[in-house]
Amino acid sequence: MKISSQSYLREVQNQIHSKEAKEFVSAELNHHIKEVKNEWIKKGLKEADAEEKAVGQMGSPVTLGQRLNKLHRPKVDWLTVILLVIILGLGFLPMLSIGNGIVDIGYYSTHKVIFVLLGGVVTIGIMLIDYRKLEKQGWLFYLIGILILLTLKFFLTRFILGLVLVGPLRIESLMAIPFFLLAWSSFFNDKRLKLWHLIILFFLPLYLIFTTISISTVYIYVVMVFVMFCWSQFNLKIILKTLGISISSFLIVSFILLQSAVPYQINRLLAFLNPEQYRDSEGYMILLLKEQLANAGWLGNPMTNEFIPAGHTNFVFVSLTSYFGWLFAIVLVLILSLFVARIVVIARKIHHSYGKLLLIGSVALYAVQLVTNIAMTLGFLPIISMSLPFISYGLMPILFNSFLIGIVLSVYRRKDLVSSGFMENEVHVK
Repeated sequence: MKISSQSYLREVQNQIHSKEAKEFVSAELNHHIKEVKNEWIKKGLKEADAEEKAVGQMGSPVTLGQRLNKLHRPKVDWLTVILLVIILGLGFLPMLSIGNGIVDIGYYSTHKVIFVLLGGVVTIGIMLIDYRKLEKQGWLFYLIGILILLTLKFFLTRFILGLVLVGPLRIESLMAIPFFLLAWSSFFNDKRLKLWHLIILFFLPLYLIFTTISISTVYIYVVMVFVMFCWSQFNLKIILKTLGISISSFLIVSFILLQSAVPYQINRLLAFLNPEQYRDSEGYMILLLKEQLANAGWLGNPMTNEFIPAGHTNFVFVSLTSYFGWLFAIVLVLILSLFVARIVVIARKIHHSYGKLLLIGSVALYAVQLVTNIAMTLGFLPIISMSLPFISYGLMPILFNSFLIGIVLSVYRRKDLVSSGFMENEVHVK
């Protein structure tokens, strides 16, 4: 009995449950049938006979469909999900360690529950989005990021605030970074864009972020772009040359800015280098953090529970270490670091260049927060506004990192839905 290629494809699709997998398998199988069909036409068969021959070589559509359904169904990375649930749960521990810094624990707890639930919704929502459909929207995401920064710049020049409040939501420059992640993943994967194009695209957001008075956002934006650049389509020579020029330019600009810095900015730098000399001013917080960490011990001091400024946000690592001890702090850092290790492992399995860039950008954004927050509380870096991922209190930090994990889950979910010649492995041509 003769069967057309379309009828064969429909029968194969009937065995596949996932809509995304149906579309992917149909496109790949249709392409493969056409290739085999053309080979038979070249051997002298008529088009109808060649199509029948090509379809016949595929074997039973039911058997093939069932095998492809099992192989290419979307997957959930349950290890990442379990890590996320654990870390979100650990995010409630600062309620015990913040001392008398937050009077209304009920208010804090209620809002933390809401933030965590919203973070879960964002993670699931991003996971369900097919990241492959975002690749061609790079310019749109770039413009959205620019628009967010221009909006902030508009309000800042009129009200001189570090953020814009819309009800309980704080609109800040960090909100633009997820859009720039999507945009730069697309740009670095676009071979039509030259290096000088990317330089212009890099500096426009950088300038706008500077105008929003957010050094931390400037920092993570620069790290994200440069890490992704190192994994881009450019060869090693261009990457090393660009990095060398960038680092040299940064040092020169920093030296120039230092000459024109106002006294309090210079004092902050000197206090970081020698906090004892500035113990009554800029060095006070540095010395306080050192004292709390030094007195923490392995099991902590839950009975003292001293107040630490910003102990639930930027300095949550210090408050947790002081309360629970260094043993807990080490375990916490290890758990938070497992996210980095897991994303790296997933990235090595991804063959889709756009998906790999998304993972590289995501791990860079997550890791820079983790490393910087801990390093500045330990005194290795100057103090800036930087949250500890998922642990620090606040809506934006949780939503931001939930977005990153959602991207990771989205790429992993479709890691077997990327063309890699699978028909040659699944279908044996006679």
